Amino acid sequence: MFAIIADIHDHEKENIVKAARMVADQVKKDKLIYVWGPGGHSNLAAMEIFFRAGGLMHVSAIIDQETMLSAGALKSMQVERLPGYGKIIIDDYGIGEDDLLLVVNAYGINAATIDAALTARAKGAKVIGVCSFEHATKTALDHVARHPSKKNLQDVCDLAIDCKIKIGDAIIELPGFSQKIGALSTFANAYVMNCIVIEAINMLVKEGINPPVWRSGNAPGGDEWNNQFIANFKNKVQCL
Repeated sequence: MFAIIADIHDHEKENIVKAARMVADQVKKDKLIYVWGPGGHSNLAAMEIFFRAGGLMHVSAIIDQETMLSAGALKSMQVERLPGYGKIIIDDYGIGEDDLLLVVNAYGINAATIDAALTARAKGAKVIGVCSFEHATKTALDHVARHPSKKNLQDVCDLAIDCKIKIGDAIIELPGFSQKIGALSTFANAYVMNCIVIEAINMLVKEGINPPVWRSGNAPGGDEWNNQFIANFKNKVQCL
C-alpha cells in the first residue's frame, strides 16, 4: 500500500494540482463538483469526499443504487457493464455546460464509466478521470466489461490521474496459495480524491476565499457550523 501511495505522490502530483485547480475554479463560481465511481467498490471514491468532515460542501456525489453492492453484488457488476447506463446517470443529474465531473474507476474500462465521461463531455462538461492506466491498457480489448468503443477512461477525459493499481487489484502473494490477496484500489482512489480536495481548498484560501467546508456533526458545534450553509446546498446536491 505504501509503495502505491508513494508512486502516486511522486508521479501524479502535477495532474493532481491541475485537478485541484479545476475544482477550485468551480467553487469560486459557486458551482457543484460532481463525482461518480461507477461500479461496486468504485462508489466508495465518490462517498469518500462527499458530506465529509474537512471536505468541500460543493461536492455532489452520484450515489447510484443500481451500481451499489447493497443492491446485489452480481447485479451491480452487470449494471456497470451495461452500455448506455452511464448516459442515463449523467442525464438524470443534469450535468452539462460548464460543469465538472470526476469519474473514478480503478480499472478504467467498463461501459458505465466510459459512457459517463463521453456523455458529460458531449454536453459541455469538463471531465477528470481517475483510473489505473496500466490496468486499462493491459486489459484485453475483447474483455466482457469493456465499453463497445474499447476505449480507456484516461483517453476520453480532459484530465486523467493514474491511481497506479496493478492488474487484478490484489497484490499480496502467500506461499502455497495461488490467489493474490489485499486489494488496494480503495486506498489509492481515496488518497487521490483527498489530495485533490485538500489542494483545492489550499488554493482558495491562498486566494483569499474561505470555501464552505463540512465539520463533523459528531464534534462540538458541528451541527451549528454546518447549518449555516445547508440552505445553499439542500436543493442543489441531489443526495444531500
